[in-house]
Amino acid sequence: MIEVLLVTGPSGAGRTTAIRVLEDAGYEAIDNLPLSLLPRLLASMPDDPQPLALGLDVRNRDFSVDGLLSQLASLRANAAVSVRMLYLDCAADTLVARFSETRRRHPLAPQEDAEIGVARELALVTDIAEQADVVIDTTQLTVHDLKDEVLRWFGEAGGLAVSVQSFSYKRGLPRGLDVVFDLRFLANPHWVPDLRAGTGRDAAVRDYIMADARFADFYDRMSGLILSTLPAYRDEGRAHLSVGLGCTGGRHRSVAVTELLAQTLAEAGWQVSKRHRELDRRTAPVAGGLLTEGSGARTDGGTAA
Repeated sequence: MIEVLLVTGPSGAGRTTAIRVLEDAGYEAIDNLPLSLLPRLLASMPDDPQPLALGLDVRNRDFSVDGLLSQLASLRANAAVSVRMLYLDCAADTLVARFSETRRRHPLAPQEDAEIGVARELALVTDIAEQADVVIDTTQLTVHDLKDEVLRWFGEAGGLAVSVQSFSYKRGLPRGLDVVFDLRFLANPHWVPDLRAGTGRDAAVRDYIMADARFADFYDRMSGLILSTLPAYRDEGRAHLSVGLGCTGGRHRSVAVTELLAQTLAEAGWQVSKRHRELDRRTAPVAGGLLTEGSGARTDGGTAA
């Protein structure tokens, strides 16, 4: 069985980011594949192929809505192919802002304002969205949020993917968490002057947290619970499980335990990724909605982590 994931949506909605996430997750990713070459590609696949993630939008040389929907119908009728389509949606004003900020020309209006190209493309792709198996609206998503959403739906190819992330309760729970642990009962390094400026990645901060008399029993029970249930999630057919670890500021306790738990799961043989939401907030949101990577961790003075 050949597994095919078609990734499409309006230009600027995050298709390139999604394709990169899928490639890292184990898919064979091909972007901007001409539609006319799709049957030839599938005919040349080996007996035990990697899942395919194919990026398709108006920049493809022979792209058309009718052509894409025709190929989709053909694939769905093929017993040797398992096909799904991911449509990345986004509000028109956000798309215009993203093009303005990056100073890119819209492919459907190279000599005109981006607003004209966005309007043309959204009118063109409406029928595609209606045929999609999964729709992700990226209007308010950061790059990290989009990665989490893609992995939540499609996971790591070939097995259960586990993501572990730290967060601050002051900013609310992250999207899409399956399991959450509250770490605010542990000793807080924020109140130790020499540790306040550090993060849970620092050895001194980690050692202070682990010295809490309640830590060892809690960690053994928490990690044991997760390790005992992961095989059941996998056997049930889950592709992704997201574990959240929260504290007050999201810089000390949750970060340290996220690092430890990710290491424990990896050593047990699980595919695991980690993210520190508050440490990843390195730049202010741009008007286009998606965050860009910065060079340093954000520090909120006076926040109790």
